Amino acid sequence: MVEVRPSERRGDATAAVLLTWFLPGAGHAYLGRVAFGALAFLVLEGLFLLGWWISEGRIFEYLDPELRGPFATLLAPEAGNLGAMLAYLKVSGFGALEATPFPRGMFLGSVLCAVSGLANLLLAAHAHLAARAPSARPPGATHPALLAAAAWLLPGLGHWLQGRRRRALLVAALLLGLFLLGTWLAEGSNLSRERHFYYWSGQVLLGGPALLLEALLGGLRVTDEIRWVDVGLLYGCMAGLLNVLAVLDVYGLAEQRWLGHVELHGGVGARVEGEVSA
Repeated sequence: MVEVRPSERRGDATAAVLLTWFLPGAGHAYLGRVAFGALAFLVLEGLFLLGWWISEGRIFEYLDPELRGPFATLLAPEAGNLGAMLAYLKVSGFGALEATPFPRGMFLGSVLCAVSGLANLLLAAHAHLAARAPSARPPGATHPALLAAAAWLLPGLGHWLQGRRRRALLVAALLLGLFLLGTWLAEGSNLSRERHFYYWSGQVLLGGPALLLEALLGGLRVTDEIRWVDVGLLYGCMAGLLNVLAVLDVYGLAEQRWLGHVELHGGVGARVEGEVSA
């Protein structure tokens, strides 16, 4: 990892990340980027509130009663927006006390809240880098957090945008193939947060393909025993978890290039330039 001189830093990177985790935009406000922080707060909290409203506060009703507890939701993607999730649990808890049909917007509401949490993790990465690097942007460079978002949205896309085309195709083929194989083995039953809350939390890390297929096929009814359902669930979840490694690979190289430019811009870059090129 490339180090930036303390004199060039805007604030403590860890503090910026923790503030963002609890309240979107707070880390950027701490770093002096108040307007950006306010916009991020409105967008991400707006997504969460919209999902809350559409789902009528019943998202965590998906959890089986025996699994509901004080830490049960920490593995859910909503935990990426921790402050909003804690407020949700305080107000709505685990949903209705009596078994009633879910609202029509349950799937969309759940996705909006989940995306708010995942997007806030990317915002925290943005704040972490903003704390370490000066305001100068490398010419023509895409911010590492945006490349990480692209890598989540479609496996391989982040690598493709970085110019690593062969790796992009390999990542896309392996992860999408694993996900589709899992969906086939599970006969589409993996495409439901209601049936498989925690497997879904891992699977959603695959991004757009998982959400799109669930929107198209998530309402399929299960009428018979599915022989390979456990294997299918495992493969679908593994595809999402492996995509996290792909996202980190994209972000790591993007950050190295970004901070390498910062060092070169500061006039101390011969060693760093060699490391980045390698």
